[in-house]
Amino acid sequence: MSTIEFEQLSDNEPERIPVVPSAPMANGDSIPTAFDPKTLRAGRLARLRDMMREQEYAAVVLFDPNNQRYATGSRNMFGYFLRNSTRYIYVPLEGPVILFEYPGSAHVSTWLETIDEARTSKVVWSAVNQRDDMSSDPFGLEIAELVARHGNGNRKVGLDRCTLNLARSLEAQGLDVFDCMQDTLHCRRIKTPEEVACLAQSMAASEAAVAKVEEAIHPGITENELFAIMYGNVIEQGGEFIETRLLSSGPRTNPWFNEASDRVVRPGELVALDTDTIGCHGYYSDFSRTFHVGPGKPSDYQRHLYRMAYEQVHHNMGILKPGMSYREIAESAWKIPERFLDRRYPSIIHGVGMHGETPLVAHHMDFDRFSKDGILEPGMVVSVESYIGEVGAADGVKLEEEVLVTETGIEKLSRYPFDDALLGREY
Repeated sequence: MSTIEFEQLSDNEPERIPVVPSAPMANGDSIPTAFDPKTLRAGRLARLRDMMREQEYAAVVLFDPNNQRYATGSRNMFGYFLRNSTRYIYVPLEGPVILFEYPGSAHVSTWLETIDEARTSKVVWSAVNQRDDMSSDPFGLEIAELVARHGNGNRKVGLDRCTLNLARSLEAQGLDVFDCMQDTLHCRRIKTPEEVACLAQSMAASEAAVAKVEEAIHPGITENELFAIMYGNVIEQGGEFIETRLLSSGPRTNPWFNEASDRVVRPGELVALDTDTIGCHGYYSDFSRTFHVGPGKPSDYQRHLYRMAYEQVHHNMGILKPGMSYREIAESAWKIPERFLDRRYPSIIHGVGMHGETPLVAHHMDFDRFSKDGILEPGMVVSVESYIGEVGAADGVKLEEEVLVTETGIEKLSRYPFDDALLGREY
């Protein structure tokens, strides 16, 4: 088959998607740019079941929409089910995958080859109607019956997210209930080639959205208007939503984590953003850039901050290699000057997949508080973070790159250019 460029792949029209035995490369690139959706779904479900076998789960019951999508490719009213744990998917180690769906919407997912059966959820609207006590027993009885049928005597069940009454209802049926969220996230840390292809397409789309934001930056525009441009372009490019509102300007760039507001951008200021985008095919795109607002040139102080952030990101990308321990990364990371330590970003790197994932490697002084040691492995995708700002100053700079860990080192997924003026490359 000839090389396939990026294309909009629709899960609702699977017959239009070509089967790609192995993800091809475009223009000699080493990042795959196309994939077979069935291979994507099969690979993820196989990894999940490998984890279940290793952890000796008879079944897992998935309430988290990200885990549901990972296991099956099924997505329905994603944002709604982030706040309403009323849709769940039963995944046995052996046996049929059963979707317990919102009434009337099973057709959204039953075309998927990963869904063997669909039933109506036993807990729809239970909390809002003060019926939790009435729905718990039917839920527990049904799951227990399935485990008895498919579990071969094993009664260990994993729940990734649910209300306390549902966990108790399973225990009342004699099941051994465990929180499987960390096991599921650990399973998801290694990306299949098809997942890497999804991440590459998601990144390309987010970069296009950021380019529109950069074009629109001028004195008089508001942070909210810039954020709306980014969000709108994410949707136009086939993305889904943005997890945060991290776009700020001027004195709101320091400290970091101020959300987009109605503040008006002024000449000579900085505008900083973090994409945090659930993009194409439900895969995360996570890079950050800081821009200077003309007319005129950046100040020496703004350039100083930017060059430090640039150096931090590139130093930390440069040390990453497979087989390196997380603690070793923390100890070898770029040393933040004392005056900028108080406002350091919480992590050096964090995993990327369907959202921010495993691992999270904190700075050496925070490592034992926030991180657990592990090993950087080929197939992981991580974002490399930097924030440089000091207490009492007006400006802060946020930069971040997303990279794939390979057998020999890393490969960048994010390619958005840095600001030459802020790097001091324009005179």
